[in-house]
Amino acid sequence: MAKAVPKISSRRNGRISSRKGARSIPKGVIHVQASFNNTIVAVTDVRGRVVSWSSVGTSGFKGTRKGTPFAAQTATANAIRTIVDQGMQRAEVMIKGPGLGRDAALRAICRSGILLTFVRDVTPMPHNGCRPPKKRRV
Repeated sequence: MAKAVPKISSRRNGRISSRKGARSIPKGVIHVQASFNNTIVAVTDVRGRVVSWSSVGTSGFKGTRKGTPFAAQTATANAIRTIVDQGMQRAEVMIKGPGLGRDAALRAICRSGILLTFVRDVTPMPHNGCRPPKKRRV
């Protein structure tokens, strides 16, 4: 008979309680990823740990409406609302992707009352990377 091996849990030391309201974050980074079909907003502290996030799908939009600027604006407002309550005053903004939600998300961030230190476009651009597929013949 094999001995039962006791499970060692990482939650054993009692840190199960939520710490969301515990820390105040004066400065952070807002990452906006805007594709043609969706917009994802993640708010991190300066070290890169995610504090709050939201996407168009979690904001209640489905299907083709997920790619609209209004949906991106709503998702951004949802992500930032919790951060303003935690005391964030300044933020850097990193925008990635070609989607319609880029400008709408930036407008929603400006409207929230957070001071922006800088706005950076971090869309990955290939330096003539992969070979494109061959021409389509119809």
